[in-house]
Amino acid sequence: LHDGFFDAGDGNKIDTSRRPLPFTLGHEIEGTIIAVGSDVKDVKVGERTVVYPWSGCGECRDCQNDREHICLGKGLGTAWAGGFSTHCLVPHERYCLNADGVPVGLAGTYMCSGITAYSALKHLRNVAPDEQVLIIGLGGVGMMALQFALSLFPNPPLVADIDEHKLQAAMGAGAGAAYNSKDEDIVKKILADTNGGVAATADFVGAEATLALANGVVRRGGEMKIVGLFGGRLVMPIPHIPFRALNISGAMVGTLADTKEMLELVKAGKINPIPIETRAMSAASQTLADLREGNIMGRVVLQN
Repeated sequence: LHDGFFDAGDGNKIDTSRRPLPFTLGHEIEGTIIAVGSDVKDVKVGERTVVYPWSGCGECRDCQNDREHICLGKGLGTAWAGGFSTHCLVPHERYCLNADGVPVGLAGTYMCSGITAYSALKHLRNVAPDEQVLIIGLGGVGMMALQFALSLFPNPPLVADIDEHKLQAAMGAGAGAAYNSKDEDIVKKILADTNGGVAATADFVGAEATLALANGVVRRGGEMKIVGLFGGRLVMPIPHIPFRALNISGAMVGTLADTKEMLELVKAGKINPIPIETRAMSAASQTLADLREGNIMGRVVLQN
């Protein structure tokens, strides 16, 4: 949204700039309730809250079937004014989740990074107890995914990235093995180490190179989960998909129910926090530039 487009490959772009100005970005939001409407029953002034931003329009088929997170209508920071501000108007109390028990500054990161990672991994299919999952990309979402994978699967996940510092950090955080994506023999090494391929890949980059890596290391009958939005095109022979019984799917944040479930894991102390750096709200533009360049380990929290 900050750049105004997604890369669709071959020089094509998906325009995301058509929003009336002024517009406030920011969808990982936490704060304190300062006022409530007359119909609000369960949220009180003074409560510390974290906001589920994927609020939806409330009327479409997706919203009526608990899929409001994929409704394009009313998301905070995407269609409605978001959290890069001193105040934020939340459309319904059900989107205000109690943040007690989660460190200040960390709770908001779970509303996009956290639920995206958790939902993508939770809904992977057919990961046997003796198999591994490969996490591709160790930015803020990928590092979140590492922590959730340690809770969701019996075996520590494998990780891949182009940054040695991030690979070392992932190993220190519990990864089973780390691979540098620049290594020309990475596919051979992973296939050898996993006895023929991983059960599933979760790609938190979403680039042509990372999808090629995923395709090269997933076993027959495995799953390629695409999460990242770096851009490009997926090109592969169509018969290749049924012959290998591949499941290729996308993940877009997660449901409100999954978000509540994830928060309970966090509050129970089952998820180790990712690295957090705090900056002033005025540093939002520079922070987004640093994020684009891959210069951030974990997440940056902007505070007023």
